[in-house]
Amino acid sequence: MAVKQSVVFPMIKPPDMPLDELFREAAAIGYRAAELWFRESENLGEVLRLAGKHGLKIVSMCGHGTHTRGLNQPSEHDRVEAELRASIDIAARHNIPGVIALSGNRNPGEPDADAVETCARALKRVAPYAEKAGVNINLELLNSRVDHPGYFCDRTALGAAVCERVNSPRVKLLYDIYHMQIMEGDVIRTIRENIRRIGHFHTAGNPGRQDMDDTQELNYRAICRAIAETGYDGYVGHEFKPKGDAVEALRRAFEMCSI
Repeated sequence: MAVKQSVVFPMIKPPDMPLDELFREAAAIGYRAAELWFRESENLGEVLRLAGKHGLKIVSMCGHGTHTRGLNQPSEHDRVEAELRASIDIAARHNIPGVIALSGNRNPGEPDADAVETCARALKRVAPYAEKAGVNINLELLNSRVDHPGYFCDRTALGAAVCERVNSPRVKLLYDIYHMQIMEGDVIRTIRENIRRIGHFHTAGNPGRQDMDDTQELNYRAICRAIAETGYDGYVGHEFKPKGDAVEALRRAFEMCSI
């Protein structure tokens, strides 16, 4: 089974490259999907139009803001629920399979078990809505050592515990390989053991969050082979900052992960 690959364009696209050009080049390489971050900061209608023009499907977007204020703060639950419902409506209307949820930062002194319950409580409010719409809510795992200090869901076990407490087929994990390499390593074993909970993947080279080449420590050929062997049928989104030419970086990533 081939790994389906997508382009996370807000990270990949150079500032001086039109989105139309990036999508055209990505489609020519063989990509069939793209992703955005926060729909509020993008012209979603134009993104959808350009993606369709080049035969690309939009497969993921953030469901709510922000990285620091999210599921882990009870005071944010009403806002997060409203934003997730609105995003799920948009996703269902445009056949976008998943929206991203964010745990937010730790509350000082709060035990992990209590934070898991707080996140699960927020997601339980919206999980039935996602189930009815047929849209996944993918809880993103981010590193708290380098890029997102204080972020709560910074290990696979924490995210998995939230998913188990919610117990919905539409609440899963966004397993970001770059972030989890920084926090815990043991990527292939972790993927195999948690694949039933994973709804989406992101990639990047570590260290540096740049190209997936031989200057970084992750073996993406082996990782993508392991993903394919699980029978996973979702997307693996490339979310790195190209060191040089973005199109060439995307071509190398596509070839490396074409298992």
